[in-house]
Amino acid sequence: MRILGVDPGMTRCGFGTIDTEGGRRVQLVDMRVVRSAAELAPHKRLLIIADGLDEVMEEFKPDVVAVERVFAQSNVRSVTGTAQVAGIVMLAAARASLPLGMHTPSEVKAAVTGSGRADKRQVQIMVQRILRMTELPRPADAADSLAIAITQAWRGGADSLHAEPDRAQHGGAGTLPRAIGRDLTEAQKLWAGAERMSRRHGAVAPRAK
Repeated sequence: MRILGVDPGMTRCGFGTIDTEGGRRVQLVDMRVVRSAAELAPHKRLLIIADGLDEVMEEFKPDVVAVERVFAQSNVRSVTGTAQVAGIVMLAAARASLPLGMHTPSEVKAAVTGSGRADKRQVQIMVQRILRMTELPRPADAADSLAIAITQAWRGGADSLHAEPDRAQHGGAGTLPRAIGRDLTEAQKLWAGAERMSRRHGAVAPRAK
C-alpha cells in the first residue's frame, strides 16, 4: 500500500510518500515541501499548493491519503490557512476516490515517538530511524508529513480502505478514543490518553507556517 501524508500549511506544505507491506514495515518513496509566498493573495497560494499536490498524486499514485487534523486554540489566522489547505487535500482525495485518514498532532507524535508531547527534533529523529534514512528529514514540514503517513500505516493501514466516514473532526465526547481495554496495547493506550487530553483541552494550536 502506498500512503501520501500531508502536513498542511500555507507557507510550507509537506508531502511525504511511503510504502507499507503491513505490520510496521514502511519504506520511504518521496518527501518534498511546496512553498507559497506570503505576499501572494490567498487564492493564488492555495493554487500553488493544489498544483503541487496534483503533481505528487500523479507521480506516485497513492492508495491512501492522510492529513493532519486541524485544531484551533488561539491563533485563528494560522489555523484558518492550515484548514484551507487541509480542505484542498480532502477534496483531492475525494476526486481520486481515495480513502482519507485524519490524525491529530498528538496522535502522530505518540505513534512515531511513543509520546504525544514529543518535540519536532524527536519526531525527525524517529522518522529517520523508522525509514532508515541516512540523514534527518528536513525541513520539519517534510518530516511531519512522513510521520503522518507512518501513523496512517500503523494506526489505520488497510482497515481505512473500508472505514466508516470520519466524523471525529467535528468533536464531541463520542469521538474520543478508548483508552482502556484488554485488547489495547500499551502504545495504543498511550496514544489514546494523549489524544483524549488534547481534545479536552482544545489541543495545541498549529504552528504558524
